[in-house]
Amino acid sequence: MGATLEILKTGPLAIVEDLGRPGLANMGVTRSGAADRRSHTLANRLVANPNEHATIEVTFGGFSARVRGGDVAIAVTGADADPSVGGIPFGTNSIHYARDGQVISLGAPHSGLRSYLAVRGGIAVEPVLGSRSYDVMSALGPRPLRPGDVLPIGDHSAEFPELEQAPVAAITDDVLELRVVPGPRDDWFTEPDRLVHEEWIATDRSDRVGMRLSGRPLHIRWPDRQLPSEGATRGAIQVPPNGLPVILGPDHPVTGGYPVIGVVADCDIDEVAQIRPGQPVRFHWSRPRRPFTR
Repeated sequence: MGATLEILKTGPLAIVEDLGRPGLANMGVTRSGAADRRSHTLANRLVANPNEHATIEVTFGGFSARVRGGDVAIAVTGADADPSVGGIPFGTNSIHYARDGQVISLGAPHSGLRSYLAVRGGIAVEPVLGSRSYDVMSALGPRPLRPGDVLPIGDHSAEFPELEQAPVAAITDDVLELRVVPGPRDDWFTEPDRLVHEEWIATDRSDRVGMRLSGRPLHIRWPDRQLPSEGATRGAIQVPPNGLPVILGPDHPVTGGYPVIGVVADCDIDEVAQIRPGQPVRFHWSRPRRPFTR
């Protein structure tokens, strides 16, 4: 048996994630996958893994694991949680080596929400429907990690890591600016442009299913009309009857019945994964919104 990771502490939530299980929406299965795909992919790249290898997604730090059965190459990306090996800190967005018996630890992040731990060879837990991702809404995939779990590490190729450190801009708690594609149901709102004229605040009622925002409620043009359920996508901004937007996350439902006022541009979706409760959010139309006509 090769090297493994013995989980000692998980913090609020530690789950195994890869790039998800696409193409199963007709079965009622959403893609899921890493909430911050960019950080997940970078962590894999630093340890010379393919992008689709599984990493550990750690929400708000407090994680530790002991290396067993051999030495491993690791990388931590995303929210800077002061990672350390054997009590000695090492930098995020860089490759590091952990020896047999040493403990890898992540503290509480300074800013941002989710950190990604990659191990050369990938986290080789058993896949479910072709993916090692855990979907918090459907409870599909390998269950959330618990102290005492032992994670197998896969075999790695002969390819050696090309980078020792990646220059990545630090995650901050400043106002998050997000580009939004209008529609498809922006005509359901009396003042849809208020979405981009208001400053919204991320609430603590948020998870991988959706990011709930607070602010001045938006007003639906036809409050008594029922919108048939439609296909949902990650980044869609649904507006429930209370008028407060919800940005759908990676574990969103396959369909939804609330009108979607806009969809976060794909290039900005990963940043949503790092929003903390209390952080301000501003939206900007990524293209002119079509005028409403009756």
